[in-house]
Amino acid sequence: MPQKKVLIVEDELAIREMMKFAFHDSDYSLLEAEDAEQAQLLIIKERPDLILLDWMLPGMSGLELAQRLKKDEFSQEIPIIMLTARGEENDRIRGLDSGADDYVTKPFSPRELMARIKAVLRRVSPEKEGILEIGGIRIDSETHRISVSGNKLELGPTEYNLLHFFMTHPERVYNRSQLLDHVWGGDVYIEERTVDVHIRRLRKALAEHQSEHLVQTVRGSGYRFSIEP
Repeated sequence: MPQKKVLIVEDELAIREMMKFAFHDSDYSLLEAEDAEQAQLLIIKERPDLILLDWMLPGMSGLELAQRLKKDEFSQEIPIIMLTARGEENDRIRGLDSGADDYVTKPFSPRELMARIKAVLRRVSPEKEGILEIGGIRIDSETHRISVSGNKLELGPTEYNLLHFFMTHPERVYNRSQLLDHVWGGDVYIEERTVDVHIRRLRKALAEHQSEHLVQTVRGSGYRFSIEP
């Protein structure tokens, strides 16, 4: 199996050198960029499997780059871990809402970061074929069986597709239009408010297992699936 490629976008040489050492003899190959411009060229050329993105970059910020990458069809599925000295909750939320899949506060240990990389890659590409498990919810994609804390959960086909999509894209916020494109398909004409109806049905089913809080409304933005309150 070829090594997965990780791109670090970081203007501090010391951190890049630390990452080179951490990645030595690892299961990943490391690509480097000092700023957003270099990063965008490397993403087109190499299409990394994951991006480590510093918030504070010269020129375009990491936050803005993350937002651009998530709007671009070529790069929107590449997971992003934000690296930042900003540890406040509001900053963490801004980072995740920009499209980041995880958030690591500086200073961090290489071991912690490698563990986060493995966890994010496992989420977006589960090692166990067809199995997703987050927040006590388990989906077997091959049999379409769902359980919550070991208890069987029955869902209609649309609610199943919604939950499956959310669980393969945790922490990311999607508006109604994006959910229609991803879950129903871009060539189907359905009122955007239909999304709200199916979200309510999904939450009602999850509420029977005290798990409705995992499907969250982000005021003015859309919905996300998160184990964080």
